[in-house]
Amino acid sequence: MKNPVLANGHWNTLLNRIDAQRPDAPELAAYGQHKVGVQTIKIINPSQINILAIDPTAPKPDPMPMYERDLIVEVWYPAAANAKGNQTLTSKLRDGKTLVQLHGQGIRNANPAYGKFPLVIISHGYPGNRYLLSHLAENIASKGYIVASIDHKDSTYADQAAFGSTLVNRSHDQLFLLDQMAAMSDGDEFFGGMVDTDNTALIGYSMGGYGAIITAGGGVTAAAADGPYAPHGTLNVHVAGTNAHNALPDPRIKTAVAFAPWGMTYGLWDAVGLSGVQVPMFFVAGSIDDVSGYDPGIRSLWEGSVNVDRSLLTFDNANHNAAAPIPAPAESFKTSEGKSPTYDHYADAVWDTVRMNNIAQHFVTAWLGKYLGGDSVMAAYLDLIPNANDGVFSQN
Repeated sequence: MKNPVLANGHWNTLLNRIDAQRPDAPELAAYGQHKVGVQTIKIINPSQINILAIDPTAPKPDPMPMYERDLIVEVWYPAAANAKGNQTLTSKLRDGKTLVQLHGQGIRNANPAYGKFPLVIISHGYPGNRYLLSHLAENIASKGYIVASIDHKDSTYADQAAFGSTLVNRSHDQLFLLDQMAAMSDGDEFFGGMVDTDNTALIGYSMGGYGAIITAGGGVTAAAADGPYAPHGTLNVHVAGTNAHNALPDPRIKTAVAFAPWGMTYGLWDAVGLSGVQVPMFFVAGSIDDVSGYDPGIRSLWEGSVNVDRSLLTFDNANHNAAAPIPAPAESFKTSEGKSPTYDHYADAVWDTVRMNNIAQHFVTAWLGKYLGGDSVMAAYLDLIPNANDGVFSQN
């Protein structure tokens, strides 16, 4: 296990640690046997519909306007045992302007470990960025996974634009990255021979969770596609039963984890659509989520995904930020107006973020171990009583 950083309240936050481990962290939250490398790559998906250039009040354009979707991706990976170097990430706050330094265990451009490792794709919310779930990314990379986290164009803190682009492109971006990682593994560059894309998991938060459900096979309703957000039928590609959507899920995707997935309370799915989910799903929710909803909402998505093995982890009295975001960077504590809307983007009013992060790291480790690693031991960590307060534990 790597040297864990204990969460010590104010001290931990001032250092902007993403690798904090509380003394009461559950067993599988601990970092794994590998050192972790981190590298930034850029991929470009050409000839995509440019939702931002479509006027929903004007006649449908023919042809549709097109653009390139350039995506910046942060990749965490198992690194060589002797790796040393810079362990700082530079990110932006929710305001899209303020630069912050995040500190973890990922070593910039470290030499990779020898071997071939399953792929995990991470997809942020609206808005968000590729570092929002970095606490989870480097943690699971230390356990023998290659973790690729996307900056979704038109949906980051710096370039947030019309919501329709996020609705249409989340799943497309996820699948395009999967193809690109496969191509890199087939090549002779840095990730050559390293990425087992035939064993891929998808992790999404909020709108990333929405995309994960679609990518897992959960098609939206025709009524939702006719809604106000995605103009002139641009969301039809994700409607349940259409030829385009029936091609999902990609057989390389073996499981998905959805933190606070958005959409159920806005009528995006019905029983037919959710019955199309075809890969095991792990849902994570706050019981008072006021963005995605809980019941109805995230719990409804879990209940409706009837054709797969699925689990729901609920943080009682947590809101939308349950477990997914990194601890709020110190720079988010105050703005020039004396308020802290950026802090609220990361934190929960009831739960300590590091506590939730550690619990999520534990359960995601078990879930991925079961469905990507084929580790039968992991099943026991998921076979639990429904209410944690009814459980017992040993003090020895």
